[in-house]
Amino acid sequence: MQQLRLSGTGGQGLILAGIILAEAALLDGKNAIQSQSYGPEARGGSSKSEVLISGSVIHYPKITVPDVVLAMSQEACKKYTSDLQEDGILITDSQFVEKLLEKKYKKIYELPITHTAQAGLGKALFANIIALGAIAKITGVVSIESLTRAVLNRVPKGTEELNEKAIKLGMKLVK
Repeated sequence: MQQLRLSGTGGQGLILAGIILAEAALLDGKNAIQSQSYGPEARGGSSKSEVLISGSVIHYPKITVPDVVLAMSQEACKKYTSDLQEDGILITDSQFVEKLLEKKYKKIYELPITHTAQAGLGKALFANIIALGAIAKITGVVSIESLTRAVLNRVPKGTEELNEKAIKLGMKLVK
């Protein structure tokens, strides 16, 4: 089972990203559970979306120990990475996460996610989809085909081409 936490600031689209990731897992024939939480502020407060993905039955619907944490803000990095184990994967948006915690991780990806959205697509609002492309490339937890289908099922009409490009940009960020 893979346990993934997508965290950041309200308004970054991480709840939608979690829903898309869970849907992609379902399209791959896996089981998935998605949950979310956010502060009382609609925008600007902390938010997280958690996704459990498994090839077998999921018996408990909450993350016990995350395998992957995406931190799209400094506050999220501070607040939501404490239970990530040393062998876990930490992915950060290098534009907003400047200081990593004292804890050392074996796999850290500091990626210019929001910068890539702004430079490559003209809008920061594609950062969540870029992050999904990076997560899929790093973890292989869902296929790119299923991720693309899930994204296209959820995005506004007329933005499909830009969102497909966002997935590809996210994959290219991973070396």
